[in-house]
Amino acid sequence: MTDKTDSLTEKLGELQEEYSKTKYNKATNIYLGMLRAKISQVKKDIIASKKKQHGEGFFVKKTGDATVALVGFPSTGKSSLINVIANTRSKTAQYAFTTTSIVPGTMIYKDAHIQVFDMPGLIEDAHLGKGGGRMVISAAKSADLIVFVIDINQTQQFDKLMKELNALEININKKKPYIQINEQNTGGVRVEVNKSGLPEEGIKEILSGLGMHNAIISIWGKVSDDELISILSGKAIYMRAIVALNKMDQSPNYKRITEELSKRHNIEAIPISAIEGTNIDELKEMIYQNLGIMTVYLKARVGKDRPFPMVLGRGATVGDAAKKFHTQIVDELKCAFVTGPSARFANQRVGIEHVLQEGDIITFIKTK
Repeated sequence: MTDKTDSLTEKLGELQEEYSKTKYNKATNIYLGMLRAKISQVKKDIIASKKKQHGEGFFVKKTGDATVALVGFPSTGKSSLINVIANTRSKTAQYAFTTTSIVPGTMIYKDAHIQVFDMPGLIEDAHLGKGGGRMVISAAKSADLIVFVIDINQTQQFDKLMKELNALEININKKKPYIQINEQNTGGVRVEVNKSGLPEEGIKEILSGLGMHNAIISIWGKVSDDELISILSGKAIYMRAIVALNKMDQSPNYKRITEELSKRHNIEAIPISAIEGTNIDELKEMIYQNLGIMTVYLKARVGKDRPFPMVLGRGATVGDAAKKFHTQIVDELKCAFVTGPSARFANQRVGIEHVLQEGDIITFIKTK
């Protein structure tokens, strides 16, 4: 190991010893949270140091309108799934660790080009770097949506995956609390708004432990001490995810299992069979909806076969569509004609703030 790694390992030992000697009670709860955050960070620094020495990592080039990562343990059927939902032929076999690199594919759905990554299988303690787990999770963080691929007969896999992600401060399907902080030159720490559920003194102690001795902080929304430390440290990540319970053809109780997992973890789940192709169209629709996108169309010119598709975020306006099509058009846009679900009638004349819906057909009208 390098001198830096040796130093970090020594620091980790000191922190872990201090944590083990500190008794848990109401008064020490926040202090222990600070120690956990420091231990977590040092572990990450050690792994990053080793990673730098060995030059390990995955390079992921994002393309298309959105990106989805298939995440799960080995042999859950991720490769079989990408073969049926995307334009690729990922290697499959009846043994673990078939996929050793990220395999990309493209799922075309409702004219949206959705990039899908078949990620290498994770193993327990992936957050510590075992089996290249940290590299896989790091690459998955670049996706717009995670699809957890779980063997329907081994639903405990989901709990284990969540444990790995939580250890890396990745929050799944959780709304990030709105926190505003303004660092000052003097004045100490002042809590202006506190809807966190944490005591004011505890918040001040957390800021002080993070080196923020002069600041004004406002917190709108419930948050734990560990989560607040994670957010203020800039390490918290919030991602959307759904669950594909694969191999439903091997489970007569697939409906009950799916309902129980979905209810217990408050996450959308769907039973599928990648081998038999069962519920694949339903999974595609679930992916599309959870990406929060929609496809609208620019009216085709005379002689063209079909309108030109454009993928936008749901709730986008005519102005947003014009900006994506060509930034200059926005300044020259007079109005637009819209036919489709958002219009009261065909070719309704609308302004730049008109909110579009899935399947709308737009004609831009410029001032000159």
